[in-house]
Amino acid sequence: MSVRNTENARQEEVHNSQKDNLLPLSWGKFKLMIKIGIIGDIVGKNARNLTSQLLPQIKQEHNLDFVIANGENASHGFGLSIAHAKTLFQSGIDVLTGGNHSFDKKDILPFLQASLPLQNPLLRPHNCSKELVGSGLYVGEVCGESIAVLNLMGHFGMPHCDNVFICARDEMRALKERGIRNIVVDMHAEATSEKRTLFEMLKGEVSIFCGTHTHIGTDDLMIDQGSFYVSDIGMCGGFDSVIGMESESPIKRGLSGMNHFKFEVSKSEKTIIQMIICTLCEGRAQEAYKIRYIHTIGWLPKFEAIKIS
Repeated sequence: MSVRNTENARQEEVHNSQKDNLLPLSWGKFKLMIKIGIIGDIVGKNARNLTSQLLPQIKQEHNLDFVIANGENASHGFGLSIAHAKTLFQSGIDVLTGGNHSFDKKDILPFLQASLPLQNPLLRPHNCSKELVGSGLYVGEVCGESIAVLNLMGHFGMPHCDNVFICARDEMRALKERGIRNIVVDMHAEATSEKRTLFEMLKGEVSIFCGTHTHIGTDDLMIDQGSFYVSDIGMCGGFDSVIGMESESPIKRGLSGMNHFKFEVSKSEKTIIQMIICTLCEGRAQEAYKIRYIHTIGWLPKFEAIKIS
């Protein structure tokens, strides 16, 4: 059974009207615009709750057609349980990506194995060993156009995986041969240099390239050759914490040099949600910005992407 069984209903309600999604060219001629939202690593219970609380409002106010989120830290900071995956899908997320914690919760493993290839909205990094269940590639439809979401994992400081650059190159070629032009990449990686190198390789071909994993949002939002890039979206988690964890154990680790102090998810009510919103037309990024909200504080100023070519 699929993680969610509401795909047909979701497709029917994507648009009550397409008037907000049409880019005028000349009198009587229009091009369809697609608005995509991407949420960074969701860390723990408070982050799940804030996402579920705010996402319906965000989707309505920003006219979002499709939402992607990284969910590999959603269950107690390590992994994603099937119950929490269902909750996040029900909140309005269309695809959940993963990373180095994708296999932490054993009950999720059967649901990573899609009954229909490419249609499972629950992803793990595509360049993980082929001996592992699941896939890192989703292909679906939004606003009558095909969309692909490719989940990748970097190498530095990460578990062993296949060459991310070769994997990305080969999958991009295959997607382009199928005529798919709306392509979103979530690269889960520690090293900014790996993310940047892969973007330079793919720019002009990929629509959106977002980094995840570090939990620290970067301000290098840009659109280059029709491709959007940001090194890391930033987490949804405790703002006054250490990457979403209570500060006590990281401080003890720092002082002692020992790593046996257990990390606990932050219980702070100052939870932040960070989200990229990007408008696509014919697979090319037109504009993009980042929104941020901190519970108990409110909305923060948004970041606009710089269009450099």
